[in-house]
Amino acid sequence: MERKEKKNRTVELLVGLFVVAGFAALLFTALKAANLGTFSMGTKTYTVCAQFENIGGLKPRAPVKSAGVVIGRVTTISFDQTTFQARVDMEIESKYQFPIDT
Repeated sequence: MERKEKKNRTVELLVGLFVVAGFAALLFTALKAANLGTFSMGTKTYTVCAQFENIGGLKPRAPVKSAGVVIGRVTTISFDQTTFQARVDMEIESKYQFPIDT
């Protein structure tokens, strides 16, 4: 009887580990689908504002890339009533510094 109980506990432990791994995979997939998995909490950023005549299908949380490398995320998109252009606010990781006139 002792041996059967030990085997049951082992099976229960393996099933539990499998369920935890499944939830971790689901969380990872959800973060990737929502475009939230790039930055970790506590990453220092700075805000950049740009204006465009046409932003196409750009959406908040879209990755901001430079030379193909993700350097930040779009935070907000709004319409500027004075210039009649789209205003795009972006959070850029502090480790990437660009000249002010970029």
